Parts: sequence; C-alpha cells; structure tokens
Amino acid sequence: MESAERVQRALVRTQRVTAAMVASLAGVSTATVSLVANGKTQGRVSEENISRVRQAIDELGYVVDGIGSSLAKGVSSIVILVAPDISNPFFAKVIAGVRESLGSDYQLLLSVTDAGEFPRADDVRKLLALRPAGLLVDAPNAAFLEELSVAGPLVLLDAPGLETYAPSVNLDVAHGARELAAHLAASGHQRAAYVDSVTGTATFEVRRAAFLDEASARGISVADAHITSTTIDVGAAAAAFAGAWPEWQQAGVTAVVCGTDTHAYGVLQEARVAGVRIPEELAVAGFDDLPYSATSNPSLTSVHLPATALGLKAGEQLRGLMEGRVLELPQLTLESSLVVRGSTA
Repeated sequence: MESAERVQRALVRTQRVTAAMVASLAGVSTATVSLVANGKTQGRVSEENISRVRQAIDELGYVVDGIGSSLAKGVSSIVILVAPDISNPFFAKVIAGVRESLGSDYQLLLSVTDAGEFPRADDVRKLLALRPAGLLVDAPNAAFLEELSVAGPLVLLDAPGLETYAPSVNLDVAHGARELAAHLAASGHQRAAYVDSVTGTATFEVRRAAFLDEASARGISVADAHITSTTIDVGAAAAAFAGAWPEWQQAGVTAVVCGTDTHAYGVLQEARVAGVRIPEELAVAGFDDLPYSATSNPSLTSVHLPATALGLKAGEQLRGLMEGRVLELPQLTLESSLVVRGSTA
C-alpha cells in the first residue's frame, strides 16, 4: 500500500501540481490550501491542518499561481519591457539596471522581436491581458506609442522628442554626436560616411541628424550616397561596408561613423579583411561605448551612453508610479560623452 502511494505521488510530480491535488493529499478543502499558501490562516485554520497542508505542499512541490492570484486582484507583479533588437549588447546593460531598480517585488517580462524590427502594438496589447503593474518602452517611435495608447504606469527610455507621451528617461545622444563630429573635423577629415540602424526609432534619428548637422557646420560632407542602414549585427554591418567601401574610397571618404558600436565592430572587421589601415586610411567610430570597445583592435572611439543608469533610472521612475507616488522630475536626461580611442586617434 505504501509503495503504491509513493508511485502515485511520483506520477503527480510529473503533472502540473494544483491546489486540488494538495487538498486531496492533506485531506482538507482547496479553500484551506489557499489560506495556508497565502498566509491567511490566523483564526481560520487549525494548527493540525496547517501542518498537513504544508507537508503536502513540500511533498508535491506545489507553487502558488502568482499570476492567477494577482489577476484576481486586478493587477499583477509583472513589469513588461518592450525593446527593439534585444540582440544588441547595449540592452543587456539596460535590463540589468531595470532589474536592480525593481528588486524582487516585480517580475520582468521582455517583449522583443527579430533584429531590425520593433514590437507591434497588437503584440504588446496581448501581453497587457496579464494586467502588468507597469510598462517600460525602450527606444520607441511616435507611431508605436500612438497605436499602443496604453493606460496605467508607463515610462519611456531613450525616447527623445516623445516626452509628451509619458514620463521618460532620455540620453543626450545629440551632445555626444556633436562632440564626435568636432573630433573628426579637428583630425582633418572632410568626407565621411554613416552606417545607421534600420529600426527607425527616434534615438537613431536624433544621433544621425545631430552628427550630420555638426559635421556640415565644421566642413565635413556626408553625401546621401554615403549613408547606409542595416540591422544591429556585426556580420550585416561588415557586409554593408564591404559593398559600399569601393565607392566610398573612390569618393575620398576617410571616416565612417556608425549608429552603434556593434555596427562599428563589423566595419572594423571588414576593413581588416580589405587591408584598410585604421586610423591611417580610415577612422571608425560608434555609439554606446560597449565594454568590448576598449579592447577591440584597434580600440574603438565611441559616444558613451550610460546604459545601466538608463535602466536603473527608468525602473525607479516606474516603481514610483506603480506605488502611487508623484514624480518630482518626470523627465530625466542622462549625459553622453565622447571617448576617443585608437580607431580615430
């Protein structure tokens, strides 16, 4: 008999354990299991039944359905982070900052898409059926926010020009872009090219426009034919540069600026294959200042964008909204700065 019970319990462990299974093993009602699991036993459940339920929970490995119970209350402990191109290493640091700020009180759920695409509003709305406690949207565009039209706590990250939609934490990417143009002009460059992201989000538009405006003001020309776009991927950027370089070289291009460091790694890789000397024949620079940029060969000049601080501050802002606090500064801007290294020096 005892052996048969062990077999039955082993079979139970291979299934999704429910409160009803715990109740059956403990010889109590499912309501009693719920009271014990949620710590609401005082004056309602005897010590004997508490002990039996806890023993059954331990034996079966029962886990309270947190999402189901929170949905019954009208809101969950889930925070959704919507981000494009999650393969971009920059987002790993953003996510780390968000997680630190949220702590153990909230569970972070990522809504991502394939490289080069931004999550669709319809897809995000399906996730909203989980009734998240709050929503973070990284590097959005206006069309996405208009279509999403979400109610509830919302904070935007790296969303320049979109501050009217929600509280936001932005990066002053334009400042770093202008510093980069000034640096290249001071180094004697007169013709440059630009490798952009195909995502089409506001942050990439701002960094490109700021660089092109400052470059033009300082005597650096960037012809339309010398601007190309690709996904945030080393291989894709290398292929794009390989296809464009013969024409760029013939036109006298001596500097390539990339919308991200990941793009720049691809350019550096393909330039080595083509035998192009960096920085003697071609200067290369990017945005993000990823950790590998300091150790690449040559080390990469980059606009430093504080990714971890971006996630941390955005998480703090959202947490304040979720906890019903009024934000003293609903719009925050973090500084960017140029880090000059061997790829342009």
